Amino acid sequence: MPKEKLKKGEVTRLAIEEAAIELIIEQGYHATSMRQIAERADLALGGIYNHFKSKEEIFEAIIVDKHPYKKVLPLILAAEGETMDEFLGNAARVVINELTSQPYYVKLLLIEIAEFNGAHGASLIKEIAPKILPVFEKLVKTRKDLRVTHPAILMRSFIGMVMSYMLTEIIISNSILNKLMPKNALDAYVDIYLHGILKGQV
Repeated sequence: MPKEKLKKGEVTRLAIEEAAIELIIEQGYHATSMRQIAERADLALGGIYNHFKSKEEIFEAIIVDKHPYKKVLPLILAAEGETMDEFLGNAARVVINELTSQPYYVKLLLIEIAEFNGAHGASLIKEIAPKILPVFEKLVKTRKDLRVTHPAILMRSFIGMVMSYMLTEIIISNSILNKLMPKNALDAYVDIYLHGILKGQV
């Protein structure tokens, strides 16, 4: 049946993506070949080309299909808080905690930036923006205590804050700086995002 074939094809496609993720994380993008991906996915080399034309096409699919926004978006929507501080703070924490549980994605994103100069970003934005941007549009419309009134800027700054925390977490993980971090480092980071580093005028 056509439906069964489609389901089998999707399973195979996901197996190819999973195999590619493992290999790319283990040995890097350029060191990974289509033959290796096929072998890891338990496919004949010719079989992989029934689903993807090239290794780059597999990588782009991974960036889009494996993006954690599918789990993160409901968490953002469910984030509670009577004030903007509480809401964005809670949203940031749940997003960072989710990304921390899936560190492979940050590594793949770094490869995307280093190897492709962000070339697949358009595909990713096309996929996630329609689902996430409305959250920030609602914030701008309903919260009157915002200094930022452009939804796209607010969304970009939020993503930037999350990514900068994740990247610096990776960089300092094995350093003495990590040992100097307080237990509430994430809370302090979110607070800097919300209020800056200068004390307010009395």
